[in-house]
Amino acid sequence: MNLPDSPAPAWRRLAAVVYDALAVVAIVMVVGLLAQFATGGTLFDTQGHLLAWWYQPLQGAVVGAYFLVSWVRGGQTLGMRPWRIRVTTADGTPVTWARGAIRLAVGALPLGLLTLYPFVSLKIALWAPAAGWAVLLLPAFIDRRRRGLHDMAAGTEIRRLP
Repeated sequence: MNLPDSPAPAWRRLAAVVYDALAVVAIVMVVGLLAQFATGGTLFDTQGHLLAWWYQPLQGAVVGAYFLVSWVRGGQTLGMRPWRIRVTTADGTPVTWARGAIRLAVGALPLGLLTLYPFVSLKIALWAPAAGWAVLLLPAFIDRRRRGLHDMAAGTEIRRLP
């Protein structure tokens, strides 16, 4: 039986990930639109090559800020709210900026697998981060406190709300 404020089941965490993916898509679209306005519509050339070196780092910074600010200010992303789960430290206190930054950095590591693209097909390069995130979340299914690797590194966990 799961008591309130106990470690959240892995399925709730995965459901929140799906919801947060929708929020991230919306964030990326808004940042892309603003970048198009800022460049006068010349963000890409006629062959589809990115012209603005700052665009991808900006996207990463804005998406990272969404997660970091959500975890530090209230412990919940938009995807965590309907599933009534929250990120806390092991003793139940709010996540600090430092712990949140560690959690974010480790959680973002699978994105580095996108650099495989020059060596493998685009399909493989796009599925590689998904596989990396699965590896990060796999321990949540067997760990007593249901922590992923990024939670273990940051000293955080996902708890059910009462």
